[in-house]
Amino acid sequence: MAMRTILGGITQALSLSSWAQAGRLLASCTVPALSNIRTLTTYQTMGRWEKKNRIVYPPQKPEEPRRPAEIYHCRRDIKYSMDNMWYVAKLIRGMSIDEALAQLEFIDKKGAKVVKEVLLEAQEIAVRKHNVEFKSNLHIARSFSGKGHYIKRIRYHGKGMFGIMDKVKCHYFVKLVEGPPPPPEAPKTGFDQAKEYVQSLRSRTITNSL
Repeated sequence: MAMRTILGGITQALSLSSWAQAGRLLASCTVPALSNIRTLTTYQTMGRWEKKNRIVYPPQKPEEPRRPAEIYHCRRDIKYSMDNMWYVAKLIRGMSIDEALAQLEFIDKKGAKVVKEVLLEAQEIAVRKHNVEFKSNLHIARSFSGKGHYIKRIRYHGKGMFGIMDKVKCHYFVKLVEGPPPPPEAPKTGFDQAKEYVQSLRSRTITNSL
């Protein structure tokens, strides 16, 4: 009986010592306070283009027509040339969303595949976040590319020569508006362009004049 009591006491002492060691180990590995951790919210990581989705307009009057939804979306740091992306962006400008997707399906370029993915993402955002009832009732109001980060690298040539090459990236921006696309503008004639040119000459001012 005495032996059992002694063995029980030894077991209890060992369990208490192991618990104390585990407590000291956890105390040494505690996570710092949350106030010391620097975190960035989604709004802070957004660019100026995406922040336009947060614009809040004043309430409309009953007699006013319904304001169409506007969706701003982009993709940044695409490993593609800004000039090559401009041709694809210019092609779909002013088209409906379905027509633009159909045109991009038959363009054998890397930029066309990227633009198609961005349009599908923007279409899904329009239905999920902007209360667009029909996802086909959208048209592309703005579509353009921008210059991304350029990284200079050395290209080694023969006989100790070298050259400088650029590793280019670009951004793609798109704005979708609810509703059918507006009718295309009539092409300007040479006479209209001449009238605008003459008017711009007549509206000039002399610098530092009264």
